[in-house]
Amino acid sequence: MKGFSALMVIGLADALIHWQVFFVMCSAGGLSQAASNFAAFCVAAAFTLYVNMLYTFETGTSLLSYLLFICVMAGVSVGIGLIGDAHALHGLITVASFTVLNLLLGYCFFRFVLFREYEI
Repeated sequence: MKGFSALMVIGLADALIHWQVFFVMCSAGGLSQAASNFAAFCVAAAFTLYVNMLYTFETGTSLLSYLLFICVMAGVSVGIGLIGDAHALHGLITVASFTVLNLLLGYCFFRFVLFREYEI
């Protein structure tokens, strides 16, 4: 199931999970956008890691590289949330901005780092 379509399906599921958790944490939980974005990222990333390990990763895929990418993206999620908090942006702008970055950077990471020798 490796390929662009698989990465897009997993990425879209990741985005749906992220958005749901973000808005629950912001609205019902009363957390800041930075905390909500980070919490949502952690939940969505756990799902994505599990699904990628089942369907996308192959023997020889560097789990350490993937975890490094997750750490970088966690920092980006907090950064985008801090910007949203500092400028009093609507949560929709914050979560949409992060989603676009996450999908683009995620695809580039998979294409050019993890699976650079494979055709996606």
